[in-house]
Amino acid sequence: MYGAPALILALALAAVAAAVTIGGHGALVTVALLAAIGAATLLAAHAVVLARSRGRAGPLSRQFAFAVAIVIGPLLLALLVIGLLMFVSGHDVELVAVIVVFVGVIAVAAGQRLAAPIMRDVEAIRDGLAAVGRGERELRISTTGRDELGELADAANAMIEQLRAEEVARDQSDQARRGLVAAVSHDLRTPITSLTLLADAVGDDIVDEQTRRKYLDRMRTHIDALSALIDDLFELSRLEAGDIRWSLERVPLRELVGETVAAMRVQADLKGVAVHAEVPLELSPAHANPEKLQRVLFNLIQNAIRHTPADGSVVVRAEPVADRIEIEVADTGDGIAAQDRDQVFDAFYRGGADASRTSAGAGLGLAVSRAIVEAHGGQIWLLDSPAGTRVRFSLPTAA
Repeated sequence: MYGAPALILALALAAVAAAVTIGGHGALVTVALLAAIGAATLLAAHAVVLARSRGRAGPLSRQFAFAVAIVIGPLLLALLVIGLLMFVSGHDVELVAVIVVFVGVIAVAAGQRLAAPIMRDVEAIRDGLAAVGRGERELRISTTGRDELGELADAANAMIEQLRAEEVARDQSDQARRGLVAAVSHDLRTPITSLTLLADAVGDDIVDEQTRRKYLDRMRTHIDALSALIDDLFELSRLEAGDIRWSLERVPLRELVGETVAAMRVQADLKGVAVHAEVPLELSPAHANPEKLQRVLFNLIQNAIRHTPADGSVVVRAEPVADRIEIEVADTGDGIAAQDRDQVFDAFYRGGADASRTSAGAGLGLAVSRAIVEAHGGQIWLLDSPAGTRVRFSLPTAA
């Protein structure tokens, strides 16, 4: 039975008290009476609990009234029966009954006073969670106490904040995905349209052999652009998904930077741009994948050459900074507008006068470079420069 141990203990204490004060048959009757009233009281409490579990007990204020009635009612009944059986004088019964009623009224008043702010806190939490369920996220649940209900409100506020952050991230992700699809569609449509027109022209018997060869060369250019776009998209998707299967090793930067600059010098000479490296001889090796690191350098140097006018220069520097190595590619070009600097490493971003600095490409070079650098545990950023553009990234030093 619900509360049986407490009932047994209470009856034992009552039996001892009745045997001392009343004795004999009266004690047995008193204990039996108290046992019946106690069992009925516990059954009534169990009934209230059962009704609450089934949603039939009503609001908490009504449940509190039931609790007071369950406690005070049996006590008055016990006093009445004991008075009728003449175990104590009627005057004593009346006096105790008045005291019990007084205590009951005071208990109800005090309980209502204590329950009022608790009910307000419960209602605040209920209404707040209902608002969250309707989709509201710009709200905060407040309670008057710093108790369990306050902790519940804090947990609810943390949940609301987490939901808001997740929804913002999801919206940004959806927007970025839509932008990515639109950008890819645009960058695929242009070369495919050109390829279709060129293929039709090549297949036309009216075109002479020299023109046909010229068209074939243009087709090769568009095919190379499509191949580079697909490679960049595949690389970027793998990096963002965390699918990294590189082997990291000690990379001597002086040699790697020198090889990369030498490979880019042909392109730079065609445009009349000077390219050179400034790497200390004693520079410690980096902990990196040499192929991926060289791809970053190719992207940055190629962008710098593309956006540097004739007679300009591109410099690749490397230096130790604390426990890392920082590599910089600086040019004397037009630079990047202030309003575009925060987004130049986003895929397909173009703002102002081609803020992605990859007008001849698909706008993925800097995004891929950032993903590669961050996969190495480094960072990439723009440095302030009075002229031109300075892109710098960091790498861990090899142990």
